[in-house]
Amino acid sequence: MGSRFYDPTGTRYGVPTFPWRMAPDGYATRRQLRAVGLRPGGQDVAAQVLWYSRRYRRKGTSPIRVAYLYRIDLAKPIRPMTAAKWAALAKANAARRVCPECRTDAGYRIPVSLGMCLPCENAPSLAA
Repeated sequence: MGSRFYDPTGTRYGVPTFPWRMAPDGYATRRQLRAVGLRPGGQDVAAQVLWYSRRYRRKGTSPIRVAYLYRIDLAKPIRPMTAAKWAALAKANAARRVCPECRTDAGYRIPVSLGMCLPCENAPSLAA
């Protein structure tokens, strides 16, 4: 099954393709780059890893999974967060903590499934 996905020249799949755990050194996924403080930096996909997954064998979906690989030597450092980005993130998180019913800061993020804080959800309804 693994040799089916071995195409280091890219003639069959268009980009160099390797089976699971057989990619050569010098390539990394986005997550692997992020873990060492790097990002793809605008480069195109350099290679891919293909594997067959029984977990994703559902009707209408392909059981073949793909992970795109980027060259580590062309990767760039992650851009640091600016003060403005930190402020915007804090403002967005604060907005998710305010209950739309009682307009108070709940002290936690309001669950989307409830749409209100827990005391408002558990309060007896006055309409009944």
